[in-house]
Amino acid sequence: MAKPNYSFEKRQRELAKQKKKAEKDAEKAARKRAGEPAPASETDDETPAPSGD
Repeated sequence: MAKPNYSFEKRQRELAKQKKKAEKDAEKAARKRAGEPAPASETDDETPAPSGD
């Protein structure tokens, strides 16, 4: 039985992440050009931390 090539698998995961991020950035840029509002998750840069009084 051949031994697994973990470097190849890792590289494939990294490429998939990069592709997903590029698609998300392109979609975000397209929405910005179209003047559509961003989803709430992208507009909340700083969410207030709950106070533990």
